[in-house]
Amino acid sequence: MTKPNPLSINSFKGFASKDCILLDAREASEFTDGFIPGSIFIGLGLKFEEWSGKLLDPHKSILIIAPEGREGETCEKLANEGFKIEGFLEGGYKSWKNAGEKMDLVIDIEADELAIDIPFDPNLTVLDVRSHIEFADGHLENAINLPLDEMTDIAQIAGFEENQNIYIYSGSGYKSVIASSLLKKQGYHNLRNVTGGWTEIQKQKNIVIQKEVSKLN
Repeated sequence: MTKPNPLSINSFKGFASKDCILLDAREASEFTDGFIPGSIFIGLGLKFEEWSGKLLDPHKSILIIAPEGREGETCEKLANEGFKIEGFLEGGYKSWKNAGEKMDLVIDIEADELAIDIPFDPNLTVLDVRSHIEFADGHLENAINLPLDEMTDIAQIAGFEENQNIYIYSGSGYKSVIASSLLKKQGYHNLRNVTGGWTEIQKQKNIVIQKEVSKLN
């Protein structure tokens, strides 16, 4: 495979204006702390190829924001999945930030903060992006289940209202960051990513857990 050339910020912006996919492959915590607006997060290492194949449009070219020193690895993994790579941002996200370009972020909260907010926010909406089976086995009361692999359907995402404060959780907090990036890309900005996901949520004492036993049989 021919290694894609590093792209300057201006070149990167030029390709981005042509409807390329901006893929950020850094750590989840790095992404939520700041990212290029419109980027989709899929962290390198945790089923990277699987989620890229499920969620990214194979007919669009990809621009990569890679972890420092892993640009070639990221490009190769995507190329092996059949994606067309236009290049990667030279200097990564750090160069973008240092240049004073526009940035976005996702607010991280812990499970105990979610538990505190639930009784007091009438616009709070809890989104569970785990699988239907995982959801049936236990979930927060009144949570909406929209599995991550179904979030390629824009009609599903478009069901949310602008005034909703969406709190997103997954199993451990990785898939919820991916989901947050997809929602951000569609213009939803009242988001909270629950770090630690369901693993931490179910430890809280002042929450109501529901099960759907009929769907487990």
